[in-house]
Amino acid sequence: MSGSGRRRNLARASGENAVIQVAWMYYYDGRNQQDIAEALGISRATVVNYLQEAREKGLIRITLAAPAFTTHRLALELCDRFGLAGAYVVPDEGAEMEDAFLRVVRGAAMWLPDLLERGDRLGVAWGRTVYELAEIVEARLVEDLTVLQLVGSMATPYGFTAEACSTRLAQRLGARCLNLHAPAIISRAALAAELREEPILKAQLDQLETVNKLLFSVGTATAESHIVLSGLATREDLDWYVKRGAVGVICGRFIDAGGRQLPGPMEDRMIGIPLPHLVGLEMGILVTPGLDKVEATQAAIRGGYVTHLVTGTTVAEALLAKGG
Repeated sequence: MSGSGRRRNLARASGENAVIQVAWMYYYDGRNQQDIAEALGISRATVVNYLQEAREKGLIRITLAAPAFTTHRLALELCDRFGLAGAYVVPDEGAEMEDAFLRVVRGAAMWLPDLLERGDRLGVAWGRTVYELAEIVEARLVEDLTVLQLVGSMATPYGFTAEACSTRLAQRLGARCLNLHAPAIISRAALAAELREEPILKAQLDQLETVNKLLFSVGTATAESHIVLSGLATREDLDWYVKRGAVGVICGRFIDAGGRQLPGPMEDRMIGIPLPHLVGLEMGILVTPGLDKVEATQAAIRGGYVTHLVTGTTVAEALLAKGG
């Protein structure tokens, strides 16, 4: 094709949507990037940029079949060892920490829609893992789905809030969203008790007891934990609970190695779902993206919060090495 012909093709592609044309030629026609560049009279770098733009805009959906991650050795061993109904294990050997984190989150985002059914009431915890998942999950309508925020709002240094996690996920799945319109923790227990009896908030809290599925990532009981950095718990609170055996955090509540909630000074000031309501649900989907959460993950499994686990190969191997 002559140079003028290629330029006419490019002009036509630009007018009709160059991104879509390049994506079609690459994914559906099976043409390589250099071939597309020559056909349209553009640089290969431009082709790469158009393909990236297509992915970012959701014009292209790249998925791998769930059985590739749920039926291999590590996934099956996790189910057998810990009595899980399902496990989704993504490869992360040799990956940098951030890349490994994103791989696990993407895996959870791909699997989640397959785990949801019409009429589900999905309780959503707070944290970076859940927020990133909500950002990248494929937009798909799950009929009559309700997403519920399980813990009240809190200050955060991360650029997102508890209500942002539930709201964004609901938007992506075409679901109804029920958020909690109150702080996660109140300064005084008496004031917290009064707030729980406010008709609007009481109705929202009552709705939380109807949750049948849970999506969460267990937190750590360390100074770097979200619960401390968000201001939900002070360092003094953390030290108090750790001395009494805390190894993890679920929805703002500390749990011990057996997954039991540790009673303490924060409980009467909290606004959110009580942990006993999250034990033994129809489905508890735990996303564990890092080795720092191995002990907390074991505790959550022992406590009866988990039926389905999403993690990477390094965490899976660490969990199996530590035993049940």
